[in-house]
Amino acid sequence: MIEQTSACCAPVSTTAECAERDHRYVQAIAAIQPAAQATQDDLRNLLVGVPGGFFYFGARKSTYPGDLDAPRRRVRVDPFRISPTAISNLEFARFIAATGYRTVAEVEGWSFVFHIFLANLEDWPQHPPGLRWWRKVDGATWRYPEGPGSSIVGRDTHPAVHVTWYDAKAYCKWAGLRLPAEVEWERAARGGLAKMKFPWGNALHPDGGFAMNTWQGDFPDTNTGEDGFVGTAPVDAFRPNEFGLYNTTGNVWEWVEDRFGNL
Repeated sequence: MIEQTSACCAPVSTTAECAERDHRYVQAIAAIQPAAQATQDDLRNLLVGVPGGFFYFGARKSTYPGDLDAPRRRVRVDPFRISPTAISNLEFARFIAATGYRTVAEVEGWSFVFHIFLANLEDWPQHPPGLRWWRKVDGATWRYPEGPGSSIVGRDTHPAVHVTWYDAKAYCKWAGLRLPAEVEWERAARGGLAKMKFPWGNALHPDGGFAMNTWQGDFPDTNTGEDGFVGTAPVDAFRPNEFGLYNTTGNVWEWVEDRFGNL
C-alpha cells in the first residue's frame, strides 16, 4: 500500500468470464466510501519513505521462466512513501467493518487453501492442473483462512489472506492510498541493495539464522517450521530492510498495481 500522489496460481478462465467478473468487482470498488480524513491521515502517517533514484530492476536470469522477471535493467523511480508491512487481519477487519465490503472469496464462496492445512484432502479434491497442493475449499475467506471451522483468532497481526487484487484496490480506495507499481515495489523491497538475492544480501541464512518466513523441509508435503512458522508470520516478524520494510521476501505474496506480464 502506497501514498496516493495523483488525482501462485489459479485455473484459466475464459475472456468472457474474466470480463464479467472484472465489471462486477470494479463496480464494488466504485461503491466504496473513502474513510474519514482523520483516518486516512493516521494511515498515511504510518508510511515510510523510499528514496528515488536509479536501481537494478528484475533478475539477470529467471530461476523459473514463468516468473517473467528477466532481464535485469537499470531504471529510475521517483521518491515515494509505502506501508512498512503487509495489511494485517486487524487492519483489514477495520476496513470491512467501516464499509461492509465483501471480498471476492466471500462473494464467490470459495478460495484456494494450501493442502497441509486441511484435515482431509478427500473432502477437497479440486485443484489447478499440476498444483495438487492448492485445494479449492468452499467457505475459505480472510476470516476463515483454512476454510470452515478455522478462524483468525490469535492472528490479528498476521497478514490478511485470500485477498484478491480487487480486494486490495478496494482497501486502498478506502484508505486514500494506492497499490505500488511493480518497479516501486521492487525498489522498496530491495532496501537499497543492488544485484542481491535478498534484501540483506545473498546468504539464505545470514549469520546462520532465519531472516524470513519460508519453507523448510520437503516441498510441498513437509514444512518443518524451523524459522518458527509453518503458516503465516506476523507482518512485522524478522528484521526490516534498510528502508524499514518488513517481510519483503517470504511470508505471503503481495499485490502491485501492474497486471502480470513481461518486464
